[in-house]
Amino acid sequence: MTITRLTPSYVRTGNPTRRALHLDFDREHSRPGRPTDVPREYPLPQTGNRIAILGVAAGLLLVTMGAGGCSELASTLTDVPPATIEPARAAVSPPPATAPAGQILSLKGRPAAAITDAATGSLVVFTPGADAGAPATLTVIDRAGATRTVVLPGPATAVTGGGGSDGTAYLSTRGGFFTVDLDAGTATRTAISGQSETDFTAIARRTDGRLVLGSADGTAYTLAEDLTVAHEADIFARVDAIVTEGDTAVVLDRGQTSVTALNADGSPAQALRAGLGATTITADRAGRVLVADTRGGQLLVFGVDPLIERQAYPVGEFPYGVAGSPTLVWVSQTATNTVIGYDLSTGIPVEKVRYPTVQQPDVLAFDAQNDTLYVMSGSGAGVQVIRDAGAGR
Repeated sequence: MTITRLTPSYVRTGNPTRRALHLDFDREHSRPGRPTDVPREYPLPQTGNRIAILGVAAGLLLVTMGAGGCSELASTLTDVPPATIEPARAAVSPPPATAPAGQILSLKGRPAAAITDAATGSLVVFTPGADAGAPATLTVIDRAGATRTVVLPGPATAVTGGGGSDGTAYLSTRGGFFTVDLDAGTATRTAISGQSETDFTAIARRTDGRLVLGSADGTAYTLAEDLTVAHEADIFARVDAIVTEGDTAVVLDRGQTSVTALNADGSPAQALRAGLGATTITADRAGRVLVADTRGGQLLVFGVDPLIERQAYPVGEFPYGVAGSPTLVWVSQTATNTVIGYDLSTGIPVEKVRYPTVQQPDVLAFDAQNDTLYVMSGSGAGVQVIRDAGAGR
């Protein structure tokens, strides 16, 4: 690799303008290595030593700058905005070739996420409004299939549960979050001090009850017990999703295809590349963080203390939805309308059961109390209920 030019410049990001150090390389003679199935413009090489590149750049700049420029150099190197790629997406599913397994319940709209709540024995499906300013809805479905709809007093972007046992759901919205009493069907908005203009895009609740939210401009906010901001981690391109394991939060950034752990105080811990195009993330009861690498065709399994990739297993046909259960990990294949249950107990995922699904199986949820897998269609084909889902293993 030959560095031909160092260009300090200013770039526009979602935050106020940041200084960035641009390294121009002689691509005719040398190019960073990249996976063979990734387009040429893929800006995040899988091989090549980025730290070494920055070290060379820093050394060259130090040679050409006086001692008075050292602070500017340090600021320049630390203010480089993260390189990003076009986020991966689920495949556009064809019409099902096989009748879906189980029962199909009707559901209006195109759900974006779902959780199960043990206190109410319900599936809770989050559906954004028809446009950015329209109110979002929660559809609460009990185990008998009876449905209630909670219309929120405004738009929302993501949902998380209250620990699975208190009948509460939390949803991120601009400037704060909603708290929903699932039994009563009521929603209350909480504004976060100093964040009235923040476009919150993700939310999760830790074991200690504290909330962690993420924003479109790439900041993770850990709230204190009084719901003020205790810590901001402004290191992401965008916070697309957050899950928690104990009091550790894990942030998914699709643009960087990365996962990053946050310490209990909200400060960043370890960060890892998550395949070639990570899209969805969940945490299971075994303490694992599960990620679908849709572009790379993989199921990724991480431990969180510390954050480490423990397994990477090939799953073809555009894997997207992912859910954990006591015995199996479930992954949907959006190109074939299929969901597969994998046993991870041996250290290598082993397929145990698969089911045909509704069209566009984008969202999965699992009720561990009665071994029921829920598959939500992203094309309006409803909710698929597969009871005794693990029985075929």
